[in-house]
Amino acid sequence: MTKHRHFIIYKPYGFLSQFINNQTKRKKKLLGELYDFPDKTMAIGRLDVKSEGLLLLTTDGKVSDFITTRGKIEKEYYVQVDGIITQNAVDKLKTGVEIGFNGKKYITKKCKVSIIKTPNFPQRIQKIRDDRHGLTSWISITLTEGKFRQVRKMTAAVGFPTLRLMRVRIGEIELGNLEVGGVIEVDKFM
Repeated sequence: MTKHRHFIIYKPYGFLSQFINNQTKRKKKLLGELYDFPDKTMAIGRLDVKSEGLLLLTTDGKVSDFITTRGKIEKEYYVQVDGIITQNAVDKLKTGVEIGFNGKKYITKKCKVSIIKTPNFPQRIQKIRDDRHGLTSWISITLTEGKFRQVRKMTAAVGFPTLRLMRVRIGEIELGNLEVGGVIEVDKFM
């Protein structure tokens, strides 16, 4: 029986959530630059190149499938938005908003959303912007679904575009004090 391996990583800004770059135009940073992962390692879900934070990797496709599709596992994000978000916008996010997905309109499922204080994250390599361009605020969004760029589309739909997106939790696994680009190997996830 094959012994599968599992990893918790802090994906930095500017990295693709994959090991192979199918684009020939631009050279992108890949997860394999962070650690010497074994063959057949795959990301469980994805974070786009501009998103940061918690990413799980495994060599076990069954674990990946369970967490991404069948498990209804909560994923929590801390999101910096453009402007001071209103309670009305938060309430809309909680009950579901219309976004585009695969060329069709989609209403997001109910989720948990709250306004939070500015978290103490490391500075990002690429500066977001400074106060001259207006105020920003932070929210926590917890979902059990994960459509393509869903959180970014949701905040834009209520008039508060995402400036910075950090995944901080998947199920019971938290980003915690892991350093940017850090990798921890674990025996199992859940």
